[in-house]
Amino acid sequence: MNNQVPPAQRLIESRLRWAIALLIVLVAIGVIGYVAIEGWNFLDALFMTVTTLSTVGYKEVHDLSTPGEIFTILLIVVGVGGMLYTATAVVAYVVEVQFPGIVRRRRMNERIAELRNHYILCGFGRVGHFIGQELARERARFVVVEADPEVLRDCEAVGHPCLLGDATEDETLKAAGIDRARGLVAALDTDEKNLYVVLSARVLRPDIFIVARATSEDAESKLRRVGANRVLTPYATAGRRMATLLMRPLVADFLDTVMHSEQMELLLEELTVPEGSPLANMTIGEMHVRTRTGAFILAIQRKDATMVTTPSGETMLQAGDELVVLGTQAQLRQLEQLEGNR
Repeated sequence: MNNQVPPAQRLIESRLRWAIALLIVLVAIGVIGYVAIEGWNFLDALFMTVTTLSTVGYKEVHDLSTPGEIFTILLIVVGVGGMLYTATAVVAYVVEVQFPGIVRRRRMNERIAELRNHYILCGFGRVGHFIGQELARERARFVVVEADPEVLRDCEAVGHPCLLGDATEDETLKAAGIDRARGLVAALDTDEKNLYVVLSARVLRPDIFIVARATSEDAESKLRRVGANRVLTPYATAGRRMATLLMRPLVADFLDTVMHSEQMELLLEELTVPEGSPLANMTIGEMHVRTRTGAFILAIQRKDATMVTTPSGETMLQAGDELVVLGTQAQLRQLEQLEGNR
């Protein structure tokens, strides 16, 4: 990932550092000069230096000698220019660096506040980065929560809605719209952090669907106990995937094509039979799904989480069933309309 600061911002920040250094040097010269020339104490010398450089114009704390007057003239000539340079650098920093950031964050917060039925992605590390890519590819609504400002800049660079904050804190999850969200992914870099995220999310939203990342079987069981609906261990998932590619490469390629290819016409999708749907308490055969829409119902998950993996024409649908369906976009839209999803 690219964490580099833009060149224009680096130049502005460099100028600001030089301006502040110049101001410190001018104040030091003024104080030392008045102490050495006039014999004043430190506070009187500092007061005279500040009033001279700032052009405020208070009267002298003590009468100036001729060398002191000459030194004051030189300090005014050089110092006022230095003060103007410093003021210019500060204004440039505020306008070019800080103000756009404030405006950008305000617009981002407004964008997040408008999200409904979206996903919350906690963590934009290596795993979170790929999750964000997949969500964006699927044109899903989501917001990224990231605590590292440098990593957050990467997220902003690719155009994802993002929020700077600690995902383990309730206020951050509320700011990400957890009360309106459809699901949450805990993809932080440690099991402990993911545990806190899952626990907080489950308390705030008992009905939200949560997927969490774990690095060990022990962490996996704990994440499930505190409320994660699904827990994935990257190493185990990668191992199963590699074994499938080794033994059933054609099946793996087909599933990859169906699930991830933008050119593939066939799609695997999840549909829900809503309450009050005319298809509730009807069999698949009575629906004539295949002849009316062309889509295939591959599996059905009941409300009690039991899975019907080989539904037949005699299989009856119930309100709340979740269907795994294979078909084209047009076929899936027809099935959604048939089920009353729209």
